[in-house]
Amino acid sequence: MPNIRSIDMLFLDQLFEMGGGYVLNFSDRTMSRFFAEELNVDIDDPAYAEHGGSKGKRLRCFLQKVEIPSVVKTLKALWEYREAIRMRDGKAEDVENAQGRLLSLINRLEGKPDAQPAEEPKAAYDRPKLLALRNDLIGFAQLAPQARGYAFETLLRELFNVFGLQAREPFRLKGEQIDGSFVLQGETYLIEAKWQAAQTGVADLHTFHGKLEQKAAWTRGLFVSNSGFTEDGLAAFGRGKRVICMDGLDLFDTLSRELPLNHVLESKVRRAAETGLPFARVRDLFPT
Repeated sequence: MPNIRSIDMLFLDQLFEMGGGYVLNFSDRTMSRFFAEELNVDIDDPAYAEHGGSKGKRLRCFLQKVEIPSVVKTLKALWEYREAIRMRDGKAEDVENAQGRLLSLINRLEGKPDAQPAEEPKAAYDRPKLLALRNDLIGFAQLAPQARGYAFETLLRELFNVFGLQAREPFRLKGEQIDGSFVLQGETYLIEAKWQAAQTGVADLHTFHGKLEQKAAWTRGLFVSNSGFTEDGLAAFGRGKRVICMDGLDLFDTLSRELPLNHVLESKVRRAAETGLPFARVRDLFPT
């Protein structure tokens, strides 16, 4: 069975401009050098020219023949190169939901859940499900405060489970309430979820971090505040904590752009590791 379905290959053809045998702006020489330097691959090997020697045909053959981890690594490298070219040239995105669709394809290749329904045949995306969650998020503003809080926790748990993050329901320990937990890249994260009119300040951030410090040393946390966080609060909270943050706009962008939640959270974790800062917007991590 080929690595990539025909419908997904059509998307990759569009994404990486593979019509007419081309691939992005590569010449034969620069494509060979890119694969050698970035992927340690000899793309000129005759094994990848079974269907022709053009750049596009070699890339399609390569993606269908090599093992899945190499396919994923290649797609990520080509995306990074594509984005560098697009930003340099000031070119607008012309592929609908390009990054969300690519990340969902990577999830499927890696055997992770994505936004597709479980039954066969599979549609490219379960857009109705994502739109329903997005609309629920918008509609929560009309609920009474207590009902809104419970609904918000339920939405988050459902969203986490769509992407295989093994979410657990809220639970109470002696003297404290935990709004749930999930698993990301083998690490357990506790959840703090707030829906309130005011932005979250430093006191709530410190309180949540204090809960983490009472748990195992490897425990991490995700603080989700629909109204966002005050700049002063984030500054006072400081760097190097075990918490990443997400606001309502992040959730809306994730759902509207059909970005796989696991990739969104992984990008937040990486940015926090690189900068020490707990909050990075989805719009900055995944620019359009």
